[in-house]
Amino acid sequence: MQTLTVELGDRSYPIHIGQRLLERPALLTDHICGQQVLVVSNETVAPLYLDSVLACLHGYQVSTAILPDGEQYKTLDSVSTLFDRLLEDRHNRTTTLIALGGGVIGDMTGYAAASYQRGVNFIQLPTTLLSQVDSSVGGKTGVNHPLGKNMIGAFHQPQVVLIDIDTLSTLPDRELSAGIAEVIKYGLLYDTEFYRWLHGSMDALVARDVDALGYAIYRSCEIKSEIVASDERESGKRALLNLGHTFGHAIETHQGYGHWLHGEAVAVGMLMAADLSARMGWVGKDDVIVLKDLLKRAGLPVVPPNDMKAEDFLSLMAVDKKVIDGALRLVLLSPVGSAVVSSEFSADRLMQTLGAGQALGEH
Repeated sequence: MQTLTVELGDRSYPIHIGQRLLERPALLTDHICGQQVLVVSNETVAPLYLDSVLACLHGYQVSTAILPDGEQYKTLDSVSTLFDRLLEDRHNRTTTLIALGGGVIGDMTGYAAASYQRGVNFIQLPTTLLSQVDSSVGGKTGVNHPLGKNMIGAFHQPQVVLIDIDTLSTLPDRELSAGIAEVIKYGLLYDTEFYRWLHGSMDALVARDVDALGYAIYRSCEIKSEIVASDERESGKRALLNLGHTFGHAIETHQGYGHWLHGEAVAVGMLMAADLSARMGWVGKDDVIVLKDLLKRAGLPVVPPNDMKAEDFLSLMAVDKKVIDGALRLVLLSPVGSAVVSSEFSADRLMQTLGAGQALGEH
C-alpha cells in the first residue's frame, strides 16, 4: 500500500492506494468518529463490493442506500433520497457517509454529507479509474442541472480516500478508457515526463497491468493533491485541472447526461483545447496529432458528436463555471506539460476549432 496526504491543515487526509484494501477494516474505522454510518452505492457496484465494506463495519449502526447507476441520476432528487434515509434512521451529527462507487456516487454522497445537519464526515471508496484519479480527491461535490453539469454543489473534503486497485478488474473497458482520459490530462497540463511515460505504457494500462495502473493512479493523485493543497477552492491554479472540461461538459449536456461518459467527453475536449492552442501558436500541430493518437490508443473518441454545431458549443459553454463577468475562460496548453487559464484567445480561432468537427479525427 502507498499513501499520499492532501495537505489542508486540520482538514488534511490520506489517500491509500493498493490491492485488497476493502478487506482491511482499520483503514475505514480509523476515520469514523461516531457509531452511525450510511453506505451509499449503486445497483452495479453494491452486488460486487458492498458485503466486503459491511464486513469492515461490524459493531456500527449501519444504514445503506442503493441508487440507480448512471450520470442521469446525479440529481437533487437522488440526494434527497439520501436525506430521507438519514432522517428515517435518525442519523445525528456524528454520522459518517461512505461513498462506494464511481464519481456520480462520490459527488452525490459528498454533497449530502456537506448539507446534512450543515456538514458531517464522509469517506470515499472509489471503484472506477476516473473516480480514483480525479473526482474522489479534492472535495468537489455536487449534482447536475438540466442546463449545466456540476453547477450545484459544495466543497467538502473527505476523511480518507481508499483506492482498491482490485475493483478495476470488474470495470467495463469503456469506463476504464474514460478514466485513462483523466490520467492523460495530468501529464498534459502538469508533467511532461509523466506524459511521455503514458505514451510508453498505454498498452499496459489498457491491458490492466496492475503495476502500470498503480503508478498511473499514484502519480495522478499526487499531482492533484499538490494542486488542491495550493488552491482548495479553485480561485487560481486548481482551475487548470479543468483542461478539456468546458468543451466536454458542453458535449455531455447537449447529448444528455449518461450518453457520453465524462472521460469520453473530456478526451474530445482536451483535443479541442490542444487544437485551439495550436491555432494560437502555443503548441505545435504535431503535438495535437500525438495527443490524438494517444487518445485513440486508449480507446477514446477524438471527434465531437455529429449533431453538435459551433453554436451549440457556444451556448452551452456560456453557462460554464469558468465564465466570469461574461468572459469565457478556457484552459489551454502553453506548451504541452503546462497549462494556462485564459480569455485572451482569438474568437475567430475558437470558432475555427468549434467548426472543425469531424476533421479533428483526421491527420
